[in-house]
Amino acid sequence: MQTLLEFIKKYYYWVLFVTLEVVSLVLLFHYNNYQASVWYTSANQVAGQVNSWYTEGISYIHLKDVNANLTQQNAFLQTEIGRLRMALDSTKTPPTANDLAVSAALAGYHFIPAKVVSSSLHRDDNYIVINRGKADGITTDLGVVGGGGVVGIIFLTGEHYSLVMPTINVKSNISCRIRHKGYFGYLQWAGGSTASAYLSDIPRYAKVKVGDYVETSGYSSVFPPGIFVGKVKGVSNAPDGLSLQLKVNLGTDFGRLSDVSVVINKERPEIDSLRAHFTNFETPSN
Repeated sequence: MQTLLEFIKKYYYWVLFVTLEVVSLVLLFHYNNYQASVWYTSANQVAGQVNSWYTEGISYIHLKDVNANLTQQNAFLQTEIGRLRMALDSTKTPPTANDLAVSAALAGYHFIPAKVVSSSLHRDDNYIVINRGKADGITTDLGVVGGGGVVGIIFLTGEHYSLVMPTINVKSNISCRIRHKGYFGYLQWAGGSTASAYLSDIPRYAKVKVGDYVETSGYSSVFPPGIFVGKVKGVSNAPDGLSLQLKVNLGTDFGRLSDVSVVINKERPEIDSLRAHFTNFETPSN
């Protein structure tokens, strides 16, 4: 109390000035309609601007969550598009046994969202680390997709983190096809720019043009068919001269990649079991 009295005594002229200003403003706005309307209009504008800043700030804070949800929804929609495309094609021509098998396989996939923890872009053996591991049901050789399409394949797993071999790794090898044309080959990266890779083993007679879409073939248990990979940027002869080599602009921007989804194939254990039996099968001697 003593300190407060000393403060008022020392700065009483400032206290008096502020008090008189407040009283005069109250009297001005209370007894004069025009000044009161100006005050309320200005106050509402300021309050509206502050609320706008607050809303934008909250939206920015939740932007990562929104982006993650959009990434997962995009991966799901790509799978749905693949299923619908096959259904549309089947109305034109009777579905083959392979078409029916692929259609059934599409229903056996689901996605686990994950965040990119770290990655490299300037090596031949680039990698990506995500925040999902064995505790989340992640195993090796699972596909990883993002908002732009295919990202890579799980190479190594820990308890809570996993290492992804992206398509921009020289050891990456993913089975792909040309959409609507049936030709398929293997997507490989030759180093250099992370924006493109090459699709090899395409037959020389294939009618492929710049702008064609490249997607996963579904010939393995890693990716479902129809997941977007990129667009054909160039068509040339392969080094062996026996096939075509397509330069593909990748759909995934690895420099800005933050949200991905791990593709889980619920039928994979059965497929792996069959493959293991075939590998261990020995033809009986006569």
